[in-house]
Amino acid sequence: MNIPEVALEVLARLSLKDIARSRSVCKEWKLLMDSDFFRDHFISLNSSSVSWSIIQTRPHKLTLEILSHHGCKTWALTRSPGSLVSFFAETAINKLLVLACTDGLVLVYAEASDGTPMYYIGNPLFQEWLQIPHPDFLSGQLLVAFTTQGQYNNTGLVTKMQSGIVVSYKVVLLIAPEDNKVGFATYSSNTGMWEIQTVTCLEPHSWFCDSRSISLNGILHWFSNLNTSFIAYDFYGGHASANVDDKCCIIPFPDSGKGYELPRFRKTITTSEGSIVYFNDYGGNRNNTLRVWRLVKYTDVGPDKAWQLFWQVKLDSSMMDLLGIDYIPVVMHPLNFEIIYLWSMNKKGMVLFNLRTKVFTLHKEAEDARKCMDGCVLSFDHCNEYMDKICGYFFPWLHSGCNRLIFSQFVLPRWFHRLPRPQVLLNLLN
Repeated sequence: MNIPEVALEVLARLSLKDIARSRSVCKEWKLLMDSDFFRDHFISLNSSSVSWSIIQTRPHKLTLEILSHHGCKTWALTRSPGSLVSFFAETAINKLLVLACTDGLVLVYAEASDGTPMYYIGNPLFQEWLQIPHPDFLSGQLLVAFTTQGQYNNTGLVTKMQSGIVVSYKVVLLIAPEDNKVGFATYSSNTGMWEIQTVTCLEPHSWFCDSRSISLNGILHWFSNLNTSFIAYDFYGGHASANVDDKCCIIPFPDSGKGYELPRFRKTITTSEGSIVYFNDYGGNRNNTLRVWRLVKYTDVGPDKAWQLFWQVKLDSSMMDLLGIDYIPVVMHPLNFEIIYLWSMNKKGMVLFNLRTKVFTLHKEAEDARKCMDGCVLSFDHCNEYMDKICGYFFPWLHSGCNRLIFSQFVLPRWFHRLPRPQVLLNLLN
């Protein structure tokens, strides 16, 4: 392959949309753009620029995406990522709910007009969607009970990555825990089948009945209803410390047992820069502090060994004037560990706060879409209405509890990958 270095640098600075088109120019360009070297070089140049959205995870008939970042250099999309989450169904749909997003894939629950539940897994960028078959053990009355009681919420999605590309995924269904065990039903893209596995959990009573999860590196993370810890399990076995003796790992929060007597104490977990991030907001009488930790080790020995404190920022009077009295933590920026998102109920807007520079900006839905801190265009879709609904309903425990994952990040991948399909399906297609 004889391509000048200058040409290589120019091609690596194209958007992925343009790279996809350029692959057909000539054989040399296709070989170059399909190489691991070119992919790694492109990702290194675009490590902090990618389109992403905040997806709502409650069954409200508003919109799937409440806030989006688009127009960034990596994909050069002119519309929001959430607008890509559309697919053709063979029957009319009465309810649509995003259950999980990870590594560019989306798991969706759809309910037909006759009440029939359906699961879809998809890669919205390429409009590839696959309906997941129902587990054999969910049939008849059990299936009806499962869906009417809202237990479709207890579903997660994990992926296996190789060189930045999704090579397989698993859909995980949490089965009611009992004694010292918890059951998982997992659908694998490798086999196209469901399997049931039972693992040890020393505190099975600590699971939420509405157990939404966060996925990272093949590991699912659930909040514990003890309010002092979360639970993790590695479904691909790539992180040995997460599954000690094939047990769920129960990790205490770094502030376990502290702060609950304060007038204000709110917390949540999210992901940022490839790590699980925990942050809390505590204080009172306009004397509030934000603290942010990064999970550095999966261990139940103690929070000091599991977490590292990265940010501890006291909110000054100008920040408090902007936020107002009532605000809730939403997410961290998925690619920038310095930026936190806070929703101000008083100002009806999203505040983006840089923890390092102390710079903050307020964005409102009524305003025209404009660029934000990461250079992307920020736009809203029924965000005010959604926040009013969840804040009105969850406000009593927002003062002292976690947010039970009522927001999810949908981040577009930084390189091309297609939806992995079961080998049996590929054989049929061939």
